Amino acid sequence: MKNIFLIAVLLFGCAAGFAQTEEELKAQMAPKKDSIKAIQGRVDAIQAQIDALPGWKKGAFGTIGANLTNFKNWYAQGTPNNASGNIGVTVNGFANLKQEKFFRRNSMNVNLAWVKFDDKDDPNDDDSFRQASDVFTISSLYGQKLSEKFAISGLGEYRTTILNNFNDPGYLDLGVGATWTPITDMVIVIHPLNYNFVFSSDDTIFESSLGAKIVADYTRKIGAVNFKTNLSMFQSYKSSNLSNYTWINSFGYTLWNGIGLGFEFGLRNNKQEALNYALNGPTPNPAATFDNIENDLQTYVLFGLNYAF
Repeated sequence: MKNIFLIAVLLFGCAAGFAQTEEELKAQMAPKKDSIKAIQGRVDAIQAQIDALPGWKKGAFGTIGANLTNFKNWYAQGTPNNASGNIGVTVNGFANLKQEKFFRRNSMNVNLAWVKFDDKDDPNDDDSFRQASDVFTISSLYGQKLSEKFAISGLGEYRTTILNNFNDPGYLDLGVGATWTPITDMVIVIHPLNYNFVFSSDDTIFESSLGAKIVADYTRKIGAVNFKTNLSMFQSYKSSNLSNYTWINSFGYTLWNGIGLGFEFGLRNNKQEALNYALNGPTPNPAATFDNIENDLQTYVLFGLNYAF
């Protein structure tokens, strides 16, 4: 009985010792965490000064998403023998020049995706990968500074598809106006004098017009996180049917050696494209007009592996 008592006292003492050691270690860890935060704060401040220096700043990051499946004799579903998959790729790049009296900002966004569904029991179905999403946008903004935050500017922006019907339609915006840079890495463009050139083989639907161009862009890298949001809007002076906007948001989180996770989603509203799809899509409606079509919001989402250059 005496031995049992001694063993119990010994175990209790060891437990108390371990508990005390853990608390001591936690107490030692807390100030070190504060030191790491302080060091990171100083590093971020230095990086902000570097970013504010004149000269070129270039960068790019992209996301690859893929999902491939193969079923054989999986009778619980309607097509027990099938192979399906989807592959998507996005690339966001920029090259920005900052000088004392002027600046230049160039950017590119590409989003391509393919899907397939092969029913192996149907010899007549399409077993190839088909184009699913197709977005290509490049822009160049030049600004002559009036102050540190305001500039007189000119913008050229081109949008089209490259896998299917290149430049049909294609949109080229050329305009002048003002640019506001309220904070570092954010640019807001307001061009009341802008011409929206539309290139298409069907000029009964697509039409060029004069209007106003508004662009808001924020591109930033914070530690392991890359993100970019870009809203491009055209408001036609001739008709609201000729107006359009595209809003794209991209995120990338680096985990190891530039590789990480990426996410991108985009929104678009374009009534000319909606009418073209209603008249020339898989189920054409000859009676479709700007007044009776449903101009649904266009969206896409991509999630997958990310690589930061």
